[in-house]
Amino acid sequence: MKLKKQVTVCGAAIFCVAVFSLYLMLDRVQHDPTRHQNGGNFPRSQISVLQNRIEQLEQLLEENHEIISHIKDSVLELTANVEGPPALLPYSMANGSWVVPPEPRPSFFSVSPQDCQFALGSRGQKPELQMLALSEELPFDNLDGGVWKQGFDISYSPHDWDTEDLQVFVVPHSHNDPGWLKTFDKYYTEQTQHILNNMLSKLQEDPRRRFLWAEVSFFAKWWDNINAQKRAAVRRLVGNGQLEIATGGWVMPDEANSHYFALIDQLIEGHQWLEKNLGATPRSGWAVDPFGYSSTMPYLLRRANLTSMLIQRVHYTIKKHFAATHSLEFMWRQTWDSDSSTDIFCHMMPFYSYDVPHTCGPDPKICCQFDFKRLPGGRINCPWKVPPRAITEANVAERAGLLLDQYRKKSRLFRSNVLLVPLGDDFRYDKPQEWDAQFFNYQRLFDFLNSKPDLHVQAQFGTLSDYFDALYKRTGVEPGARPPGFPVLSGDFFSYADREDHYWTGYYTSRPFYKGLDRVLEAHLRGAEILYSLAVAHARRSGLASQYPLSNLALLTEARRTLGLFQHHDAITGTAKEAVVVDYGVRLLRSLVNLKQVIINAAHYLVLGDKETYHFDPEAPFLQMDDSRTNHDALPERTVIQLESSPRYVVLFNPLEQERLSLVSLLVNSPRVRVLSEEGQPLAIQISVHWSSATDLVPDVYQVSVPVRLPALGLSVLQLQLGLDGPRTLPSSVRVYLYGRQLSVSRHEAFPIRVIDSGTSDFALSNRYMQVWFSGLTGLLKVKGQGLGAGGQLACRGVVPSCLPTDSGPGSGPSWPQADSTGKLGLTPWGSSSTPSQGAGLTCWRGARGQGCVFWQSIQRVDEEQERRVDTEFLIYGTRTSKDKSGAYLFLPDGEAKPYVPKDPPVLRITEGPFFSEVVAHYEHVHQIVRLYNLPGVEGLSLDMSFLVDIRDYINKELALRIHTDINSQATFFTDLNGFQVQPRRFLKKLPLQANFYPMPVMAYLQDAQNRLTLHTAQALGVSSLRSGQLEVILDRRLMQDDNRGLGQGLKDNKRTCNHFRLLLERRTPVREVHDGLPTSYPSLLSHLTSMYLNTPVFALPVAKKQPPGLALRSFHPLASSLPCDFHLLNLRSLQAKDENVPAAETALILHRKGFDCGLEAKNLGFNCTTSQGKFHIQVENSVKQMETPEIKKAGEFLSWRGG
Repeated sequence: MKLKKQVTVCGAAIFCVAVFSLYLMLDRVQHDPTRHQNGGNFPRSQISVLQNRIEQLEQLLEENHEIISHIKDSVLELTANVEGPPALLPYSMANGSWVVPPEPRPSFFSVSPQDCQFALGSRGQKPELQMLALSEELPFDNLDGGVWKQGFDISYSPHDWDTEDLQVFVVPHSHNDPGWLKTFDKYYTEQTQHILNNMLSKLQEDPRRRFLWAEVSFFAKWWDNINAQKRAAVRRLVGNGQLEIATGGWVMPDEANSHYFALIDQLIEGHQWLEKNLGATPRSGWAVDPFGYSSTMPYLLRRANLTSMLIQRVHYTIKKHFAATHSLEFMWRQTWDSDSSTDIFCHMMPFYSYDVPHTCGPDPKICCQFDFKRLPGGRINCPWKVPPRAITEANVAERAGLLLDQYRKKSRLFRSNVLLVPLGDDFRYDKPQEWDAQFFNYQRLFDFLNSKPDLHVQAQFGTLSDYFDALYKRTGVEPGARPPGFPVLSGDFFSYADREDHYWTGYYTSRPFYKGLDRVLEAHLRGAEILYSLAVAHARRSGLASQYPLSNLALLTEARRTLGLFQHHDAITGTAKEAVVVDYGVRLLRSLVNLKQVIINAAHYLVLGDKETYHFDPEAPFLQMDDSRTNHDALPERTVIQLESSPRYVVLFNPLEQERLSLVSLLVNSPRVRVLSEEGQPLAIQISVHWSSATDLVPDVYQVSVPVRLPALGLSVLQLQLGLDGPRTLPSSVRVYLYGRQLSVSRHEAFPIRVIDSGTSDFALSNRYMQVWFSGLTGLLKVKGQGLGAGGQLACRGVVPSCLPTDSGPGSGPSWPQADSTGKLGLTPWGSSSTPSQGAGLTCWRGARGQGCVFWQSIQRVDEEQERRVDTEFLIYGTRTSKDKSGAYLFLPDGEAKPYVPKDPPVLRITEGPFFSEVVAHYEHVHQIVRLYNLPGVEGLSLDMSFLVDIRDYINKELALRIHTDINSQATFFTDLNGFQVQPRRFLKKLPLQANFYPMPVMAYLQDAQNRLTLHTAQALGVSSLRSGQLEVILDRRLMQDDNRGLGQGLKDNKRTCNHFRLLLERRTPVREVHDGLPTSYPSLLSHLTSMYLNTPVFALPVAKKQPPGLALRSFHPLASSLPCDFHLLNLRSLQAKDENVPAAETALILHRKGFDCGLEAKNLGFNCTTSQGKFHIQVENSVKQMETPEIKKAGEFLSWRGG
């Protein structure tokens, strides 16, 4: 108690010091004798003096910020020493609502002014090509360009090369998908191993031959199956430049749905493999097949020391414009970069595809004649009905002239006289005959062309880096530098269309079950990496390495490669054959199970009070995970903890680098449960029944929810035991609304469950930050606004069934049903009532303008009088009736979405309790859960929303969620790129509806001058804003046909899928300048943390068996303090020693400093957050050495560090 009083006095002293310091600073400025008011007219000298005083004030403020930060650290240290963490003990108000008292410990939100400028940076020269602006300017008119259908006629003069020869590099390559129409293993067995075997023999036959490869996953598998002699030959081919491994990633990843953790991890895995086995370091990037390109990838490649890159699948209108303006080669710069430090040289292929007919020049009919795999008698031919001819002395002059004409025309699209001509396609060169046909015939053509000086051309086989090196040499710059006159570009290349209005925006959502499973595996991999690295370091320093399963590194390696494999552009995209998807799913589940073992083993070791007692027993693990999956396509099933009279222990792992307060929910077999902290302090809990359906309870299973404060990257221990603690074991109450449906509802004597036929009054869920209104008539969240009054104008107040929006077309705001001359809306409900029917959670209607159901909501912050309108509805998209229909890749809707109308009104279930309350609405095809946490800090500042979707009975339909708000976003919205950065988007009326959808791996938001609404997601999905104030997300798609992009199947293998979101409403501060016109935008710090909480959940690890007597479990605090809240510890990755199954002494630490928007209000947030201008110390206790980070100066920068 005495210490608590000291803390209180200290806190008051801090406050006084801060106020007095600010008073002195203001006083110094106010009473400066050189400062005189003069009617607003200041002499130039006085303006200079005033400016100096302002700068002094800013300096004093910064000094005060540093003082407060130091004092804050001292106070936190003091409060940490008060015996035991304070328990949150809620109490009930007279109106039935619950109040969780504030914690006695202080909370800080201390952001350095310099850190606010970090994201904005300095304003450098505007790039010549800004993709957001360019998309608004281009007509997207799709005119017929002649032989180059999507381009234009190209002309040239034979004398154009008189002063400088045309230098041509023909690059043989084979694009190998690690799974698409066949599984990874089947592709390897039937094709890929033969390609690489042929490569090894055929390249050695002639030193002039070259070959390009990209997918390290296949190469590593092949390497494991060849002998030492062949391996030496491969190293020689790499060393002499005949064989190039481009990019060096484990796969050629999708760039729309992949998270940057996975992109970096597969890049590291590939690069480490190449360095260890070939001694090779990739120099150039090669991405011919991803369906659109993110600006995150060039940044990562540049940080991996690549100097050049190539892309192919870009919208045909953009390609045409770039070709016409000689902008197909450019320096790709990040939108936040002002000094070119992120620049990477990029080559954009100009034509339709990367196959041979579309790479030698603009006329595919001619180029196909130089694909010698298609010689008569082969298995494939030219669609243009003119076959290739073998090159002989008799025809070489004519054939070489025809080919040179295409080379010359293609070269006129570029700024240099160095020309790149890829020569390959999917799984090419799998037979020796093709190698001979291509290499012999092209060499004859090259020999002829090179022997004619008057043609001014030099042609040869080359690699991608051969081409870039020649280009740099011709333009007189160092590799990676900007050639004179070449443009700078910023932005991304979404969304992609290859012809007509065929936009590849369907794959943003296709097979969402596996997109979610990908993110689950990613979270487990990161958690396992961190715990394993900490445990190994501790065991080695303690001399216990022989007792610890160091061989778990093999499980980590397999999981890294599985996650990497799934980033392939036909895996996470959901665009592979059904059997291949099953193969991916089995791999994902196997790696997930293995990672759980790694986490369990590491947590077991680290949580033991006496490490000497650690014993690794793979047959009887000490801990178990909180959930498991019976199959790769099954949702997880929670573990039920069997309570006993003696305590059952649960270990909790917080994978975040910041301390967190989270509500942890566990399933137990009895409602009579007590939860204690590690020290034995009783904790308040919320106990709830567990439901298997809308109306059925799971017998003898109960959910216990306990708020726990967890250390950064640390482990905590809870005790569960049978018994009741009256003041602290707090049951939830439940109301079930049936709305006339004759259903039986399960009951439980220990829990109050009310069954109500229909609701009559409004109700709200609330916590210390917000109040969320629901309608007792419609069942879910309530809207207030204008309604229908005299003269047929809408004048609804409160929740009135007639206030239903209708759509007036994309790009416009919401409109409303209009009354007829009698003042009636002409709406009819389910049945024969004369007013719209009220379903639980829905207002449903039918009328002359259609039918639909709207889920009404409103959110009010406790510190605001005005409610913010937020309502959602479910929609259905169909597909076209014409030949071209939606499929795995394409989104080709049959018009605007139609409202989702369930066959029956949904059942509504409301659960209320001290730590969370939720509203569950069971519809025919989707179960919606809206949960509000009654906790201080990040958990309580947003709405948790999840949707269990099952559309397995749909035929050619897509289910969408639309969020309506009163935010005046106009035609602008924002989506993230790979969870790494945010890209502004504009709704373009000139484009079809499907063109306005974009990938959303992590978040999307709307904003105006006053507010921002962010939808955070735990899985990648497609998103758009088709009207001002709206966000729309495609939840799942079921399509019965192929979309003619090679897959040969529709999407008919849908699973029950849970889509998880957080909805965050923030207020923008009016005093700050709003930079809405900039091509950059950033989440707030709160938004960053909300995303981390959603995507990095707490891992609960119940002790699998009764704890032996005397075996003490202790919490594990690896960090001396939390990291600054603008830093993210992306990974702590154990590196391989020479023995692949044993970790090296070094560990790779990857940090990410995040840019953030300081223009979002940040007061009374209830959690600790400080920034440190990019500098801080990491001290990992008993594990790895203390380090000080160098300053990271660019928004979105990474720091990689290896330490022992």
